[in-house]
Amino acid sequence: MKKYVSVATLALILASCASGSKAPGMVTSPNGKLQVDFGLNKNKQAWYVVKNNNQKVIDTSLVGIIRKDADFFNNLKETSVGDNGRIIDSYTMLQGKKTNITYTANQKVLHLENDKGEKMDVIFNVSDNGVAFHYSFPDASGDVKYITEEKTSFNFNKDAKAWLQPMSEAKSGWEQCNPAYEEYYQMGVPVDTKAPIGQGWVFPALFNEGDTWLAVTETGLGSNYCASHLDYSKDMGAMKIVFPQEKERFAPTAALYPEAKTPWETPWRVIAIGSLADVAESTLGTDLADKAVTTKTDFVHPGNAAWSWAILKDDSVNYETTKEFIDYAQKMHWPYCLIDADWHKRIGIDKVKELIAYGKERNVKIILWYNSAGTWNTVPYGPKDKFITAESRDKEFKCLHDIGVAGVKIDFFGGDGQSMIAYYHDILKSALKHEILVNFHGATLPRGWQRTYPNLMTAEAIKGFEFISFEQKVADEAPSHMAMLPFGRNLYDPMDFTPMALYEIPRINRRSTSAFELALPTLFLSGIQHLAETPAGMSHMPDYVVEYLKDIPVAWDETKLLAGYPGKDVVMARRKGDTWFITGINGENKAKDLTIDLSFIKKDGYKITDGNGQLFEKTAVKPGKTTVTLKPYGGFIMKF
Repeated sequence: MKKYVSVATLALILASCASGSKAPGMVTSPNGKLQVDFGLNKNKQAWYVVKNNNQKVIDTSLVGIIRKDADFFNNLKETSVGDNGRIIDSYTMLQGKKTNITYTANQKVLHLENDKGEKMDVIFNVSDNGVAFHYSFPDASGDVKYITEEKTSFNFNKDAKAWLQPMSEAKSGWEQCNPAYEEYYQMGVPVDTKAPIGQGWVFPALFNEGDTWLAVTETGLGSNYCASHLDYSKDMGAMKIVFPQEKERFAPTAALYPEAKTPWETPWRVIAIGSLADVAESTLGTDLADKAVTTKTDFVHPGNAAWSWAILKDDSVNYETTKEFIDYAQKMHWPYCLIDADWHKRIGIDKVKELIAYGKERNVKIILWYNSAGTWNTVPYGPKDKFITAESRDKEFKCLHDIGVAGVKIDFFGGDGQSMIAYYHDILKSALKHEILVNFHGATLPRGWQRTYPNLMTAEAIKGFEFISFEQKVADEAPSHMAMLPFGRNLYDPMDFTPMALYEIPRINRRSTSAFELALPTLFLSGIQHLAETPAGMSHMPDYVVEYLKDIPVAWDETKLLAGYPGKDVVMARRKGDTWFITGINGENKAKDLTIDLSFIKKDGYKITDGNGQLFEKTAVKPGKTTVTLKPYGGFIMKF
């Protein structure tokens, strides 16, 4: 079979030669399926192209940085392309879709200079299931440098479709709580779709053309950079990295855009590529995250948590109800119980200490809620103002450790500016020093921080269960929304959706079936899984459901996508030790049969599905190919 060079590729090569640049660089994945070409165009701008099995999946896309003091986008010179390098990194995760992970990639570096002779490198890593790149300023400076714009673009083919979550308007919403990554996904839309709120799209973003799926995100976000997101640029004809809005700061004059001294490396831009299963099973979000800052993790124990507020709301934050939920957690073999907002007023620290002691006798540890405070929201709930300064952070976390608190849930953050990102890092470092587990709510996407800081157990950053309990419209949209999340928000990072209302939600007509809800704790990934169901609701469940819920892991050794389509349905297999849990949900209001291959399982098990005239039905199931019938908005679990 003859191979022809495309007109576009030939033009790029000729333009590169005509401009005096060297021929484009190229790096392939270890298995040879993925290829990245890169170089300079005739306008002396850096570009890259991504191919999957010799087919372009990202066409010519420009990259570069604009600094306040220097332009690293226009009039660049290629000084050299580094030799082929091999990256091999093995690490262990305490939570997530896989425990022991090895990342292998081929690497090449494009060495550039601007017209002032200042250096910038673009580092490309290509692994078997994805591409990643970031920028480096290798020269040392005595002064702070300021990035005003990142020119990174992703030029998807025009007939590709996208699954995108809108970015919200800063300081909008209840008590000025946005952005909190809590908008609905736009599903299967053209890549040039205008964001409905006008602020672009958050990570991860999912794309599809033919048999190829791609997921774009960022990771390795340190305290010296802002969090970014995507927007479609008409000028570039592509998706482009954009920075936070003006109000997303820790304080009015605090850093918004990236600023630091050099040498300086930016976060990784990550693109998972392959089949939908390749993307869903990818670990690139942690593969390229900063390595763990400590190996002292004896105090980190992933697990499930009882939580009264989810269904019973503010009035449940009292001494007696909390005791009831501690007893409930003990009965269910769940290691945690969360006490929510205003506990300092509704219960008081002395009584909280009694509850900590009560829980300790029952092997149940306490998690306490906090308001992140600051000028970025007007939320009245507390405690607040405890983490604003280094001195107050250390004092509070030391106190919590001394009285036996296991973790904190810190709520209502203020956006993605660099100063806010630094605040997240400061909290995680201080909490780690005092062996306190952390859950961020009303927060940004963690972007791999759970690898860097093993005490980060989870983060909300999604329109989760609490919104279902507030409004019928949200409940109506919930099944499709939840069928999207394993391919989007929960693709890499832990997500505190707070799932599973098996029985009733006050004032709400739940659209999902009880078996759908039963599937969620093993479908969604969260280092601590806060479960919404109450003791009263659980009393209506058959014994075999209660027994099943006493033994559901939240950290997994292996994960496989068996079937699914974003927003429509998903069947996920997760293994802990020798036990497999198979989870399936139907995000559509129609019955369907899903055929799944369980030949990788070697022993018999059981299945719990929606019953006819009863909540559930339990039956035996064998390995091999099997067909599962799902009710509209229905679900199932299997355990082998």
